[in-house]
Amino acid sequence: MGKIITFGELMLRLAPENYLRFVQSEKYEATFGGAEANVAVSLANYGMDVAFVSKLPAHEIGQAAVNSLRKYGVDTTYVARGGERVGIYYCEKGASQRPSKVIYDRAYSSIATAQKADFDWDKIFGGASWFHFTGITPALSDGVADICLQACKKVKEKNITVSCDLNFRKKLWSKEKAGAVMGELCKYVDYCIANEEDAKDVFGIEAENSDITGGKLDKEGYISVAEKLTEKFHFKGVAITLRESKSANDNDWSGMLYTGGKAYFSKKYSMHIVDRVGGGDSFGAGLIYSLISGYESQKAIEFAVAASCLKHSIEGDYNMVSLAEVNALANGNATGRVQR
Repeated sequence: MGKIITFGELMLRLAPENYLRFVQSEKYEATFGGAEANVAVSLANYGMDVAFVSKLPAHEIGQAAVNSLRKYGVDTTYVARGGERVGIYYCEKGASQRPSKVIYDRAYSSIATAQKADFDWDKIFGGASWFHFTGITPALSDGVADICLQACKKVKEKNITVSCDLNFRKKLWSKEKAGAVMGELCKYVDYCIANEEDAKDVFGIEAENSDITGGKLDKEGYISVAEKLTEKFHFKGVAITLRESKSANDNDWSGMLYTGGKAYFSKKYSMHIVDRVGGGDSFGAGLIYSLISGYESQKAIEFAVAASCLKHSIEGDYNMVSLAEVNALANGNATGRVQR
């Protein structure tokens, strides 16, 4: 089994304590996170050989970011050092009918200003079997979009499997720009991961009879979305997370994997949320792990959804759960009873 490579931005996360609002808080908790880094940490916790690729400043905050990955066993050998700043995001946790809020301060970060020469993809992909990135990374700058395309072309030369989470962020780029850039990158992708809104925002492919804001989802509509995505890009599989939001604290959570012309739906979990940031990343990591491990399709989607369900119970971006814990939930132990 070869190494898994993830590529993206690792940011400093600043968050008010508990449920305080930005305008209330006099101090902020500092942790690190970012979509592809979150995936890498999950996979390392499952015992996978995984490396994270990025660029961070050579100063102490950049080193602290690197250290946040190293302590979980993520290989940071290919993190280029240089540039002026670590990207920052501020996260205000929502409650009840008040949604969570994210403010970005990531312009001109080290990765956003990276150059193609910062990454030796031949060396990075040596011995690799899987490459993962998200739509957040090419949204950082035109230069990073070009680097993503360079990486995708190189992995196809080496017959490495590619997964991509569409992860549309309207604060980073327009739907039109996202559609154009991701349309080119998805030509190299084997497994596409999305949520209820991504396919619509990026490619204009919408699930019928679903109301995202009202919390109403229709399974047939998502099968149609997966079919259209597969037809457009010839994906081996499309995985979609299905979130039914009752409030900021309480969601129903499930997922679908469409592969081989058939849709597989997971069981549904009713979650009381501690922290939802990183929920989609933990789903992607669970899917990657299960597919690499040779799980059949139903088991694969059950594992991915169980992993991401557990993430919603954990503070911070990283999913601090073990393989045994995910398997216990996926196999039906959902009571939350104390383990003695």
